[in-house]
Amino acid sequence: MSILSSLSPRATAAPESGIVEVVNYARGREGLLPLWVGEGDLPTPDFISRAAMEALAAGETFYTWQRGIPELRQALSDYYHRHFSVRLPVEHFYVTGSGMQAIQLAVQSLTSPGDEFVYLTPAWPNIAAALEIAGARSVGVELQFQNGKWAIDLNRIEAAITQKTRGIFINTPSNPTGWTATREDLGQILALARKHDLWIMADEIYALYYFAGGRAPSFLDVMEPDDKIIFVNSFSKNWSMTGWRVGWIVAPPEMGQVLENLIQYSTSGVAQFMQKGAVAALDQGDDFVRANIAKAARSRDILCDALVATNRVETLKPDGALYAFLKIDGVTDSRKAAIDIVDKTGVGLAPGAAFGRGGELFLRACFLRDPAQVAVAAERLCTYIAKL
Repeated sequence: MSILSSLSPRATAAPESGIVEVVNYARGREGLLPLWVGEGDLPTPDFISRAAMEALAAGETFYTWQRGIPELRQALSDYYHRHFSVRLPVEHFYVTGSGMQAIQLAVQSLTSPGDEFVYLTPAWPNIAAALEIAGARSVGVELQFQNGKWAIDLNRIEAAITQKTRGIFINTPSNPTGWTATREDLGQILALARKHDLWIMADEIYALYYFAGGRAPSFLDVMEPDDKIIFVNSFSKNWSMTGWRVGWIVAPPEMGQVLENLIQYSTSGVAQFMQKGAVAALDQGDDFVRANIAKAARSRDILCDALVATNRVETLKPDGALYAFLKIDGVTDSRKAAIDIVDKTGVGLAPGAAFGRGGELFLRACFLRDPAQVAVAAERLCTYIAKL
């Protein structure tokens, strides 16, 4: 008997990331322009790192609050008041070891083995994998793609709901498509959840990356206090903290002890010195975030304008998030295309097949980078496309 055959079927069934596969294939090549993963090109700003280093030097290395240090939970409350115009007491906030762990804890809280959870696809693959590993069933509902734009079909969402459905996962602005729900969309989804007594798991990590100005519509704009909504989020994108692995949950206070227990039995909390860095990000980082958004907007325009001008790429500039999701004429196997593109151009893209149904013909490019670098990447890609 092999070692693998003696492991849990749920563990061995966990899929390899189609994004990581391409990254590992070409990581570290000279001249590489890595647009494949969802992160920018800047390291964490000094005011955040310095706050963490000062806390570390001061000996803040002991066990700490499972729900998050009081200063960070208050900073999260203040952040939501500034950007979402809501006053949520600190009892709504729970600090996690990454946005991914926030999703895992939400899945553990809301599902049992055999339950179903509906999500929109193409989607960041980790949500479906988190559900399946937990023993639940992920039910993908495809977004509609017409004339380069993505849209939801509420009837298709409702048709996917069964007696086993526990909730709906909504990521807006969306990774990878850039689809951004309107306030009307969110109201209709919420009405559907109320009708069927479902939870909503809302991933609004890209809420501030909304290129119409301000921030994207949020379920916080349409919900009532007793609605069953849990928000999952991360410090990764706004403040260039992908490697820190710090996130948060916004949830009804009644869930507090449940979430604390789940944190205790998974990571036993986030290191206090890292949380001090997260406090600095929230309290001092609005200008940095605004600069990141402005850079993303410039790079989005450079990349999308160049690719659309080839007349071989079907896409429009996304309303939100950090990604151009590209449909190139002649590409029928996105995994093969991603390998070929990185070999021939040195531009790293993520294959759309990694994002589930509806993504097979697409490639994803993250444009949160120096506009000059993105211009070079766009030129290389246009040259490649011209030869297809």
